[in-house]
Amino acid sequence: MFPQRLDSALAYAVAKAMMDGFNRHYRLFRTESARAKHRFETADWHGQQRAQRERIEFYDLRVRECSRRLEREFKAGEQPMDIWQQIKLHYIGLLVNHHQPELAETFFNSVTTKILHRSYFQNDFIFVRPAVSTEYIENGEPESRPTYRSYYPTTDTLCEVLVQIVKDSDLRVPFAQLEADCALVQATMVERLTDAKLRANFQIQVLTGLFFRNKGCYLVGKLINGFSEFAFALPVLHNDAGKLVIDAVLFGEDDLLMLFSFARAYFMVDMEIPSAYVQFLRGMMPRKPRNEIYNALGLAKQGKTLFYRDFLHHLRHSSDKFRTAPGIKGMVMLVFDLPSFPYVFKLIKDYYPPQKDTSREQIMSKYLLVKQHDRVGRMADTLEYRDVGFPRDRFDDELIAEILEFAPTQLELSDRDGDGQIEAVLKHVYIERRMIPLNIYLQEAFDAGGADPNPQGAVAIRAHEQIERGVIEYGNAIKDLVAANIFPGDMLWKNFGVTRHGKVVFYDYDEIQYITECNFRKVPAARTEEDEMSGEVWYSVGPKDVFPETFGPFLLGNPAVREAFMKHHADLLDVAFWQGHKERTLAGHVFDVFPYERGRRFHPEQTQ
Repeated sequence: MFPQRLDSALAYAVAKAMMDGFNRHYRLFRTESARAKHRFETADWHGQQRAQRERIEFYDLRVRECSRRLEREFKAGEQPMDIWQQIKLHYIGLLVNHHQPELAETFFNSVTTKILHRSYFQNDFIFVRPAVSTEYIENGEPESRPTYRSYYPTTDTLCEVLVQIVKDSDLRVPFAQLEADCALVQATMVERLTDAKLRANFQIQVLTGLFFRNKGCYLVGKLINGFSEFAFALPVLHNDAGKLVIDAVLFGEDDLLMLFSFARAYFMVDMEIPSAYVQFLRGMMPRKPRNEIYNALGLAKQGKTLFYRDFLHHLRHSSDKFRTAPGIKGMVMLVFDLPSFPYVFKLIKDYYPPQKDTSREQIMSKYLLVKQHDRVGRMADTLEYRDVGFPRDRFDDELIAEILEFAPTQLELSDRDGDGQIEAVLKHVYIERRMIPLNIYLQEAFDAGGADPNPQGAVAIRAHEQIERGVIEYGNAIKDLVAANIFPGDMLWKNFGVTRHGKVVFYDYDEIQYITECNFRKVPAARTEEDEMSGEVWYSVGPKDVFPETFGPFLLGNPAVREAFMKHHADLLDVAFWQGHKERTLAGHVFDVFPYERGRRFHPEQTQ
């Protein structure tokens, strides 16, 4: 009995140290998120961007910190497996009444897999499924704030209640015209309610945590009337005079999906009980997977955990096979997908053509840059996994052959569990949302008759409109990236995708760089007639040189595309456009990029 008591005491001490490590992580995470309010109030945009980048690294730092402590104090990696079983049981006990149990379970998994040698790795020692429910977790402390507040307006008091909602957010900067802004919000809400009678349960529920990103602050809530619920968000910005304004009202699921898009940076929001926020937001956006909501809240590791659980569940209930993704093959990434699953999987190839002067490390650094940068709705977020196993029989033989040809170091075929089932173990894989490649989107329109400058018939007219819409969105995407200090590098249509909401998003990151690092130049005049007629470049080109006027021949070969592009985005071929943005960025200016159309803004001329 005595050795068993010693073992139990050791197991509890390890579990407690691991829980202390998680609590420290979430305390620091939450503190940094809470500081976003002060940075917004003081218009510290560069500080906001810096904090957003640094917070992404918090989790891995705390995992390493906790792992080192467990090795130093308990020699955790040398403990037998029965001790680790007890550690997990004690840890489950510590999750009772915890306010972030799902995050603590993921932290346990991260630390455990880091400490235990992979040959000893067993599902018994990690949380494959949640051990503790996150339903109805409440903060019982008297001074704590609830997850959301409820308000009960009438037709006559709706504007007054909206004013109170904003005041309860406790922003320490005065509003320029709060009552007038709330009257505009009221008018929009009443319009969306149409002639609906206000029911007995008519109320507004608003999350108490404010959502901060870029230069904006968002109040997020829902309006409930009878059996209907209407999601909404109020963007709050600084105006030119340094006062606050409500810039628009986002209303309905589609607007919220755009606000919480996978192509936007993570929010800063102070949450005591994150699962309650996820549950509230999922009620507003039922089509959005929970993993993407956790990601949007800055809890990317929890998003990865949930994504992988959802993926395994999908594999068990599907039978199609992984295949090479449709579209033009890339030079540095091998892309494949599972047709029934709305994501694509990317492997970095082992070698590249001569024109691609890059390396695996450089490509990974580009993906990390995108992860840490403000993606302004135009760069897809990625999930990154290492040593992840898939059933070999779910892979098309041609895909396996392609991986073995172009990325052999990234694939291991083995019977890791000794059960005779061969696994395809991918050493390093990026996963992102599947989109329609923009070149395919445009080709479909060409094939339907959209390339005709004078289309006849409804189908041809719609196809022509699709081309124009795609080209407009393409140019808008590039301009949003420029505003975020990002030069895409390879601007070919195939490197952009169309989301289900019709937004164009960039997803090929191996050549991106900061606008401020580029040297934008005008093509020098030809020295001789022979130079002008020659197919060779007659002028020197440095590694950072960019010649915007040369984009045209690569992008605008189709007359319909050229017409739309020159009508809406001819400035992208002008060096002055690029140089102007570079100079303003170098001068410290932070551009506004909105997750809603400019035409919906209440004060388009007043904000910074």
